[in-house]
Amino acid sequence: MKLPPLNALRAFESAARNGGYVAASAEMGVTPAAVSQQVRKLEEHLGRRLFTRHNNRVTLTDAGQAIYAETAAALSDLAQMAERAQGGRVQGRLVVSCLPSLAEGWLMSRLGAEAPLIDLRLESDPVAFARDGIDLRLSYGTGLYPDLVSRPLFRDTVLPLAAPTMARHWPDLPDDRLIHTDWGPGFASHPTWAQWFAAHAPDRPAPAPGSGHRIGGSFLALQMAERGLGVALGQRALAEPMVEAGRLTPLSPQTLPLGHDYVAIHPHAKARKPALQRMLALLGAAR
Repeated sequence: MKLPPLNALRAFESAARNGGYVAASAEMGVTPAAVSQQVRKLEEHLGRRLFTRHNNRVTLTDAGQAIYAETAAALSDLAQMAERAQGGRVQGRLVVSCLPSLAEGWLMSRLGAEAPLIDLRLESDPVAFARDGIDLRLSYGTGLYPDLVSRPLFRDTVLPLAAPTMARHWPDLPDDRLIHTDWGPGFASHPTWAQWFAAHAPDRPAPAPGSGHRIGGSFLALQMAERGLGVALGQRALAEPMVEAGRLTPLSPQTLPLGHDYVAIHPHAKARKPALQRMLALLGAAR
């Protein structure tokens, strides 16, 4: 077998996953120059240029992309083989990073006895997969992680939701009892009350600017509605356990979709990890 040099493969995989030689050198415990030298050795062995260099960062060429996924998977298989040969047990624990609202309103209802052992971290985007050892990220949209594997979970919709005691006040509820979900200045894909009224209640004017409650988290908005503090334009999938328990009531069947899918994201190198495969199947994201 004409095998490529193992150290060169490790340097290439680390640089590709971390997006640069400096980060790869920190992970491997060598200098950036040593990483660069190993990558050049692999390029000479294969007769292909694997990276395009941009100042302190690198991006994969077409040739680099063609071999990266298989390289990452092969190194992962070798690491697991070595652990088994040394008498150890390949760990089945999964490090899962998740948006807080998605974890509280959706993920928890889908975990059961068949789920792998997980270390669950509730954090906002972006996250550092390599630095923090993250196996799986559950997030919204794919723009922040273009170099990783992204699998769609679902596209949520919003509709008016309130505690049963508030239902009799709908649809004449004043603007100051509306609960607005505001993800912050970096997001514009969560539908607004003005958009919902324009689409489904055109006789009602848009809410007055600055009226009502403004909440930075989708699940927090649902909790406010559950406590009778107003009507939320809430996400159906996140509210499903509350609706089934009778704590929230849909006030209209009319919905609007969010702008992007919720997605499951993982590094190419983790794709064959059994615990990851089980979790993806559990979440309906396996393919």
